[in-house]
Amino acid sequence: MSLNESPRSVRIHIALFGKRNAGKSSIINAITEQDIAIVSDVRGTTTDPVYKSIEILPIGPCVIIDTAGLDDEGQLGHLRKKKTMEVLNKTDVSLVVIDFTVGVTDYDRYMIDEIKSKKIPLIVVLNKTDLLNIDNDYVENIKAELNLPVIAVSAASGKGIKKLKNEIANVLPENEDKFKIIGDLISPGDFVVLVTPIDKAAPKGRLILPQQQTIRDILESDAMAVVTKEYELKETLENLAKKPKVVVTDSQAFLKVAADTPKDILMTSFSILFARYKGDLVELIRGVKTIKKLKDGDKVLIAEGCTHHRQSDDIGKVKIPRWIRQITGKKIDFQFSSGVSFTDDIKRYSLIVHCGGCMLNRSAMLYRINTAKEFNVPIVNYGILIAYVQGILDRALKPFPMAKMIWDSMEN
Repeated sequence: MSLNESPRSVRIHIALFGKRNAGKSSIINAITEQDIAIVSDVRGTTTDPVYKSIEILPIGPCVIIDTAGLDDEGQLGHLRKKKTMEVLNKTDVSLVVIDFTVGVTDYDRYMIDEIKSKKIPLIVVLNKTDLLNIDNDYVENIKAELNLPVIAVSAASGKGIKKLKNEIANVLPENEDKFKIIGDLISPGDFVVLVTPIDKAAPKGRLILPQQQTIRDILESDAMAVVTKEYELKETLENLAKKPKVVVTDSQAFLKVAADTPKDILMTSFSILFARYKGDLVELIRGVKTIKKLKDGDKVLIAEGCTHHRQSDDIGKVKIPRWIRQITGKKIDFQFSSGVSFTDDIKRYSLIVHCGGCMLNRSAMLYRINTAKEFNVPIVNYGILIAYVQGILDRALKPFPMAKMIWDSMEN
């Protein structure tokens, strides 16, 4: 990824669903004005979900997701439909594409009901209107029946595509710009010190994604970011002309940073910032309280949103299991997942420990948290757990008054 590109995790995810040969791929090409999706008259050309990051006016940075047909058949078809349904868990705006020459089918109605149940913004797209004369009353009747926005288009001629793009912009969640990493905690002119250890796990030649995104958020807030390593933090603070508003650290340097940051300066971690930005900080705080309740034989899932080469002292594979064993004194059964896969049987776990989710969009991270909540399975993320086992969570939550108040009430 270029440093000038918006990461996929912060782009609007727009997914297209519908029967085979409804024209999903053709609509993607029409919306993007590029031939980025394979188009064929052969039914089922798209097999697995295909992701394409792109800029679309007036929407902005997006990820367009093309999915397999809902009516795919056979054993492979069943697996493809499963992958299609999983896409919903990361979708911000959904388009159900219907072949106008066929009409609304039971497959379409099923998908519409699934999307509605998840409260995802939804647009029905009637495609192939160039093949038959379209009656405006017909479109209005479908709108009334489904109680949804319905846009008639022709991917072949481009008719209606501009209207579709405008409608996508209209249905975007109103709170899309509400969530900030750190911008709502600082004021113009503030200093923010970012502690970014450079170790063997850091990507060669660049900062990790949470650090990049936090710097961008600070600059957009007209504040100043000062970046240093953990062993230079004390000298950095001494050389600043004024006290920083907050110090943000990589979780693995928590103890060192806590020791070197004066008590009158707020301190937290990138992972805790992302727990709030991408998910539900309060729910993750509740999850950490259950660690001491773990028993021998309990299963704990360590889940990560991306795949990466694991180091010998990997945080998820090695350090977190060791800390949990030490704090509980129990024989815990640790299991692991990474990338787009999460778990098909969440009820079997007594606790889920999740990464910061920097490679997942907010919809995907909230899906994981809410699924755990639905089955009454506690969930916590890396940064909160690390601060807890090292005895500094109380301090790390001070920048977030509401979360701190809930934590204090749980402590009592």
